[in-house]
Amino acid sequence: MVLMKIELTQEQLNFKNEFREFVDKEVVPNAAKHDKEERLDPKIIEKLKEKQYLGSMIPKEYGGMELDWISIGILNEELGRGCSSVRSLLTVHGMVALSILKWGSEKQKSEYLPKMASGEIIGAFALSEPEAGSDAKSVKTNAVLSGDYYILNGHKKWTTMGQIADVFLVFAQCEGKPTAFLVDSKSSGFTRSPINGLMGVRASMMAELYMDTCKISKENLLGRVGTGLSHIALYCLDYGRYTVACGCVGLAQACLEESIKYARKRQQFGMGLIENQLIQKMISEMIVDIKAGRLLCYNSGYLKDISDPDSIMETWVAKYFVSKMVNKVAGDSVQIHGANGVSSEYPVERYLRDSKINEIIEGTTQIHEIFIANNTF
Repeated sequence: MVLMKIELTQEQLNFKNEFREFVDKEVVPNAAKHDKEERLDPKIIEKLKEKQYLGSMIPKEYGGMELDWISIGILNEELGRGCSSVRSLLTVHGMVALSILKWGSEKQKSEYLPKMASGEIIGAFALSEPEAGSDAKSVKTNAVLSGDYYILNGHKKWTTMGQIADVFLVFAQCEGKPTAFLVDSKSSGFTRSPINGLMGVRASMMAELYMDTCKISKENLLGRVGTGLSHIALYCLDYGRYTVACGCVGLAQACLEESIKYARKRQQFGMGLIENQLIQKMISEMIVDIKAGRLLCYNSGYLKDISDPDSIMETWVAKYFVSKMVNKVAGDSVQIHGANGVSSEYPVERYLRDSKINEIIEGTTQIHEIFIANNTF
């Protein structure tokens, strides 16, 4: 009899230990600083480069790590445990890299992927606009072919890592069809401005992008005219949803660990808070929900590794569940901390703010509900 086994391989376990050690040493100590300054310390980006994590999703032939999907998920879980903003860098960078890998020309692959694997250039995903978020097909940015160049005009908003990215995957209407382009930050007619004051994930270095007669080579068209959303954006967003989902599990794990640590040392009514049965109930629910969310993510990653088409739906399911789950876990974590939970002296205050962002990015909770229902009934 063959038994079904749900467990990590030894290599994946080794990666998990490596990633956790890196996060504890390099990411966790700087997370509050990132949040306060609303920017990533350049040193942490250099550390990510040194460990080759920016190339975690890129094949070895281009200088990347070529991790399997579950290992990619573990990396994003651990980074999410340490700092959601650091995790967001890997998410958008990977979305651009994988889109080039799948849809790019050989010239585009050889030009961009080795530099993205090493971290020499950073990628960012530019789809949303002031009037187009979930309704992505309604983007108004326009691209017109003029000789050997495309001329882009438009305004993008909520572009994660837009303040520091070197290459942007920009979606625009071309010949009346959504189309994808690679736009260098140094392109003529391209400017950007930072977006500050976010509720959570404050160091994601968001920016607004402006293209005023922005001139790019016609070779910077990615894929074909009209495949921007149906092929490229949906493929990118699937990777984005997966890494965000895994990051949610990590963030929830951070909430759990802080709650247990606090409840063990906090004394109330002559006993440790951890001895209170209502607190035990909250922590028990955290543990169960996190385990369930982690298994949903592992299942999604496994299906991606075997190229099962059901992986797309299972990624929607995982992201939907864990983005709601982490908000409950973070809320309970703050509740366990009492008044201390709303103080920036304790990380759970930041965790609560960061958790809410996950119900919005890579598809809102409501968009997930619509998609899951429409593809089930």
